[in-house]
Amino acid sequence: MIEEKELGPLSFIPIAARKPWGGCSLAKGLGKCFTEICDDGKEHPIPENELIGESWELADMGAQDSVVCDGPLAGETIGGIMKEYGEKIVGPEVMRRYGARFPLLIKYLDIEDKLSIQVHPDDEFAGKNFGSLGKAEMWYIIDAKPDARMYLGFNRDLTPEEFRDACKSGTADRLLNVIHPKKGDAIFIRPGTVHAADGGIVLCEIQESSDLTFRLYDWGRELNPATARKMQLEEALELIDFKKYDGSGFRAADAPSTENSRKCILRCPQFTISHLTLFDSMKIGDERPDGFVVYNCLKGKVSLRYDGPSGKTGCKMVQGDTVLVPACCTGYELIPSEEGSELLESCSGI
Repeated sequence: MIEEKELGPLSFIPIAARKPWGGCSLAKGLGKCFTEICDDGKEHPIPENELIGESWELADMGAQDSVVCDGPLAGETIGGIMKEYGEKIVGPEVMRRYGARFPLLIKYLDIEDKLSIQVHPDDEFAGKNFGSLGKAEMWYIIDAKPDARMYLGFNRDLTPEEFRDACKSGTADRLLNVIHPKKGDAIFIRPGTVHAADGGIVLCEIQESSDLTFRLYDWGRELNPATARKMQLEEALELIDFKKYDGSGFRAADAPSTENSRKCILRCPQFTISHLTLFDSMKIGDERPDGFVVYNCLKGKVSLRYDGPSGKTGCKMVQGDTVLVPACCTGYELIPSEEGSELLESCSGI
């Protein structure tokens, strides 16, 4: 049992996930410092040239459970904190809906090579078959090379048989709708939407607290014993939306702000996400979202100052940092030390 302590903003140790499609941008671009437990039982740094596909920033996923990096709760897991503090972390409405599990999974991704063609289930299917949440997710593009591609949905209406045959013959990509993402674009990937990506993309991913992914085609890697991962094409056919993609999940980047701004870029039942640009301090009071708030620093440097019961406290964020502000932390201020600093602000969709 965790000793009762005053809650303030929480930062966590990032968890590195090696992926065959990953790169080095999370370490070299976002400044991530990853470690791992090696055969000697000690913690060692992961070299910058290792291919890391994902940085799990805030995860309540059992074995993959984020650990607080500093402050009074340093060393505690988000799972343990949720069991001990519950409503103080997420608020009563979120607690009623999700129970003692943090409802979002926050990641940074570095997609340097081809991400597998995949699909995620909705809450109904995931709950019935896996006792889990589904996986609605949003990608916010931090950086993208000129030839980067994202595959999102289909370029025409299909039948399941047509898609199955294309995956078997290695031509599935010819059926997919292609987007050339740019910095600042936001893409909502609804459950049932087939998707993939390639060519140099760094992004922030906000999703439900679920790791349910059905891989449909892996660009031939599944045929090589050294790189093969399990495919779930047949199991996934009933999940897929085979209609032509209508473009409704894509939001192009806004023109840069020249003053303080908060713009909602996605509101759905699972989460609400806004983009903040800071040239001056921004006080967050009664207008803050109900329940918890998570900030991802996309650009610049920002201090979060919280007036807690025992006085002022807070934390500093630079590009690539992630901070959870518990529901009980009402009344705080975001102060940029670089004009034009940018944050993503995420909360539950309730």
